[in-house]
Amino acid sequence: MYDKSLILDGLHDIDDTLLHVLNRTSNIKTVEDFVLTPHGVDMLDVAAIRLMAVGEEINKIDKRTKGTLLPQYPEIEWNKIVAFRNFIAHGYFKVDAKVIFDTLQNDVKPLLSTIQQMITDLKK
Repeated sequence: MYDKSLILDGLHDIDDTLLHVLNRTSNIKTVEDFVLTPHGVDMLDVAAIRLMAVGEEINKIDKRTKGTLLPQYPEIEWNKIVAFRNFIAHGYFKVDAKVIFDTLQNDVKPLLSTIQQMITDLKK
């Protein structure tokens, strides 16, 4: 078995981070909004670093639960999140604004919903 409080702490950190990135990038409506102004570039950096942190925490949760928790939520491609973290961390200058934008538009809200469900489930 694993330490549920430690896992819940990590899930809450992910929840907070995803909400933060959604809030901070709420004015980003197109890929160009990330690259045409210094503020947009700053928001791209915020999004990339926060998404990297999410991937790192997901990887820790998977290790701490010995691979038993994440498979219970197959609607999320967990391995892709960790791979995305690795890409940002090791290829930062190659991070494409379009990839970050697409991730924010298509992947963050479903992930947030699943993370919130996981928190609810673990508190039972």
